[in-house]
Amino acid sequence: MSVVVITGSAGLIGSESVRYFAKKGLQVVGIDNDMRKYFFGPEASTEWMQKQLTASVKCYQHHNLDIRDHAAIFELFRKFGHSISLVIHTAAQPSHDWAAREPFTDFTVNANGTLNMLEATRQFCPDAPFIFTSTNKVYGDSPNSLPLVEQESRWEVDAAHKFAEKGINEEMSIDRTLHSIFGASKVAADAMVQEYGRYFGMKTVCFRAGCLTGPDHSGTQLHGFLGYLMKCNATGTPYKIFGYKGKQVRDNMHSSDLIHAFNRFFESPRSAEVYNIGGSRSSNCSMLEAIKMCEQIAGRKLEWEYDATNRIGDHIWWISDISKFQAHYPGFKLEYDVKAILQEIFDQNHERWGAVTRAVHA
Repeated sequence: MSVVVITGSAGLIGSESVRYFAKKGLQVVGIDNDMRKYFFGPEASTEWMQKQLTASVKCYQHHNLDIRDHAAIFELFRKFGHSISLVIHTAAQPSHDWAAREPFTDFTVNANGTLNMLEATRQFCPDAPFIFTSTNKVYGDSPNSLPLVEQESRWEVDAAHKFAEKGINEEMSIDRTLHSIFGASKVAADAMVQEYGRYFGMKTVCFRAGCLTGPDHSGTQLHGFLGYLMKCNATGTPYKIFGYKGKQVRDNMHSSDLIHAFNRFFESPRSAEVYNIGGSRSSNCSMLEAIKMCEQIAGRKLEWEYDATNRIGDHIWWISDISKFQAHYPGFKLEYDVKAILQEIFDQNHERWGAVTRAVHA
């Protein structure tokens, strides 16, 4: 049986990948040591998802390994060898703010961990496509230099600009910009994934994602804003907006849509590819717009406060242009928009969260 190795297998993208590729008949080898709990505390732990996967996915095999552990990763890859037909690397330290607290931990997880995965793939299953979940933060704060226009509920790029119609494409430079510590560690990983594709001829891809979300996200204040926002609204937990008048814009992509993109690459892999991927013009919102949608779905007002200090390196406006991926893989399209994502997050989680009784209709 063909094997897919998935890091961060109990996380949002990892768990979605586990279920999807298990249904396709692959044996799934998951790597996850719940570092999300270390990063963000008990509320962000993915242990609940690990238990769910172990109980419900028959061909799932869980390994409590740290991707920084070179010897342990190599031992696992050696065990399965050429049976590995796909590697999906989603494990990461994903937060701007947290990275600045422990830069060494951030870099070793994001950069060194990725190098361990790449080299293990090269040595033991070099023909396996290597899918890496990169980030739009590799562009640093360059998007903030775009000509932005303030509207009632959001910022928008000037209509005359080349990115206005479809969003930001891969032509934007990742150089000469403020990345944040997190962004810099992801740049290192992103560049190495490309290099293994070009230098060694491996089938590698960097998906530079915007906000990835879905009902299986263990959202927290420092990462996973849409899921965390919905959770705060449903449970009556106060929420804080940082900077830009709450009008900052993000595109939001459902984890299911991203996994379908993974599968298209798996079926027809290329070397050293880079794709901006996200909700694009089909699925995006500002913070203020997201709050309004959450209130409508949860049936209650959200208690929130505003801090005028924006996060370092944060984007004012980000919408991904996914047309390059669609050109390489015709027929790919998004199935979810923001409202549908939020509704699904609420429907599948409000009981687990212990949501408060609906009292005030937004």
